Amino acid sequence: MATSLTILLAIVFLLSTPVTSQVDEIFYGGFSDVGANLTKTGVAEIDKDGILRLTNETSRLMGHAFHSFPLQFKNSTNGTAFSFSTSFAFAIVPEYPKLGGHGFAFAISPSKELRGALPSQYLGLLNASDIGNFSNHLFAVEFDTVKDFEFEDINDNHVGIDIDSLESNASSPAAYYTDDSTQQSINLQSGNTIQAWIDYDSVGNVLNVTLSPSSSKPKLPILSFPLDLSPILQEFMYVGFSASTGLLASSHYVFGWSFKMNGVARSLDLSSLPSLPEPKERHTALTIGLSVSSVVLVISAVSIIIYMIRKIRNADVIEAWELDIGPHRFSYQELKKATKGFRDKELLGHGGFGRVYRGTLPNSQTQIAVKRISHDSKQGMREFVSEIASIGRLRHRNLVQLLGWCRRYGNLMLVYDFMENGSLDKFLFDEPKLILSWEQRFNIIKGVASGLLYLHEGYEQVVIHRDIKASNVLLDNELNGRVGDFGLARLYEHGSNPGTTRVVGTLGYLAPELSRTGKATTNSDVFAFGALLLEVTCGRRPIEAKALPEELVLVDWVWDKWTEGRILEAVDSTLTGQYDEGEVVMVLKLGLLCSSYSPTARPSMRQVVRYLEGEVEVPAVLNPPCAYDGGKDDSPGFNDFVHSYVSSSYEKGSSCSVDNENVNAGFASVNASPLSLLNGRGTTGGSLGSSF
Repeated sequence: MATSLTILLAIVFLLSTPVTSQVDEIFYGGFSDVGANLTKTGVAEIDKDGILRLTNETSRLMGHAFHSFPLQFKNSTNGTAFSFSTSFAFAIVPEYPKLGGHGFAFAISPSKELRGALPSQYLGLLNASDIGNFSNHLFAVEFDTVKDFEFEDINDNHVGIDIDSLESNASSPAAYYTDDSTQQSINLQSGNTIQAWIDYDSVGNVLNVTLSPSSSKPKLPILSFPLDLSPILQEFMYVGFSASTGLLASSHYVFGWSFKMNGVARSLDLSSLPSLPEPKERHTALTIGLSVSSVVLVISAVSIIIYMIRKIRNADVIEAWELDIGPHRFSYQELKKATKGFRDKELLGHGGFGRVYRGTLPNSQTQIAVKRISHDSKQGMREFVSEIASIGRLRHRNLVQLLGWCRRYGNLMLVYDFMENGSLDKFLFDEPKLILSWEQRFNIIKGVASGLLYLHEGYEQVVIHRDIKASNVLLDNELNGRVGDFGLARLYEHGSNPGTTRVVGTLGYLAPELSRTGKATTNSDVFAFGALLLEVTCGRRPIEAKALPEELVLVDWVWDKWTEGRILEAVDSTLTGQYDEGEVVMVLKLGLLCSSYSPTARPSMRQVVRYLEGEVEVPAVLNPPCAYDGGKDDSPGFNDFVHSYVSSSYEKGSSCSVDNENVNAGFASVNASPLSLLNGRGTTGGSLGSSF
């Protein structure tokens, strides 16, 4: 009986113990599908030469390779993390010379599948909602070849230590130290074999990362960071590699890998590891022609001449400035094929810039939106270049990502991520098929605010959007709000004074001071955001041409409701009272605050985000939007009101009244009737239609 009980207890113990290989060392002097105890997911594979290839030359994909069994990383008694050491040899080969992406990482993770992870800047490790969560229990050392501003990368060739996030806790340009302690840089995507060492000392709580182009380990690490991994690591975790590609792709190879728990990992001899495959030979038509008889040579030469003439005739003309733009340049034929010849069935919409088509890239099956700028567009090459130069380098989860561009003669095209749910205005006006709940609207508002804060303060330059409106807010498949259409954007250095430009934008969103100063600032973006806040909450456009006179201008109508103590009557009736009253009142008050005619009275986008996140409360006492603080730069002028919108809800004789005769005279000064301006046909100089 006692023996049976002992056996039973032993079985219970074994079943309750985590499944592990019970090894503390891993060594691969080359890989093979037979001998490699690896779990590969995504596009990761082991080739016939015994090389682990994490990614290939396909855009926006990822590959993982983790040791198949978890290893014990912590002392089960006191919860202290063990020391460990690892070494591996790798190479990164970009699809195009000097243009690759995104990078790879050595990772210790609770899971070997990394479900929900994304490619591109997320390196196949995390996604936008996971960034910074303590529950991730993720440790990684990244070898990044793209500078991502969202994660504050130091450059496009660096090593970083990541804890539960892709915003590195410490980072350093890729380099190594020679024997005389001289630092030499290393190009991570040179295609050459590089060896890396990662050593964690649990006694001294320090992590060292060392690089070298040879088998010899330098005496000095390139990155040394004080770190206690005990709170980060769980008792049993998986160890391996993760890589991803973005708009541009790189092949990420691992030739050998050594790992040791509580000891020093065995050395790798680069000369004994598999070598990188030789590039495939490419034979030109000329080479083929020289190998055949003279008759065939003549025929080939004629064929080549005809082909080259056609190719030159159909070629995309590339000018010098185009080489410095940055994002991927698509060929015209590639986009034509993706959109099925730009046929009408693929048309998503059209606006001031031209038509927008849905497409699918044939190689990666990625869905895209192609904005084809019309020949008669009032915006031309200057705005086209502006959009490429600005949004092409921006990285934020609440901005529509520019994937690339194309220019062929007069055809100008921008390629974006496809936003499945289209623009926000389609969910607010004209009897939408889907009524957005308040929770969805509030989430969209916060997303747009976060994107604008990044534009104003988070990028290397100040980016003024100049056309914030509901039709330029795009919704992804989860109905998250993303700011799009950067055709009117302007950039200037932090701390500098923006220059004067022509007044552009959309009636109802234009800040009053723009017509006087001609200077678009962050304050003018805040004004447009205020109009957006009100229309999302009220379900009405900033100017309703068919509304009653007292309801013509949305901000005036909302102010009236506020002063009468009936602010909830301004809320969109389609919500049927299903909303958080505190949030609704806060958003309406914030909309009025942002809609102030006085630029200095408006909050910054950082303050706006703090209001929306509940960190601080919106002021209890509000001034009328048309009130001025008396500053010289804020002195009211009649044209300010005309170029922004017609104030009609105040009675004559009040401090904010507008005389109807003067209003008509003011409209005449911009060569358009009041009705044509209210219907979006005025000559304000901007895009009056949806870009998507």
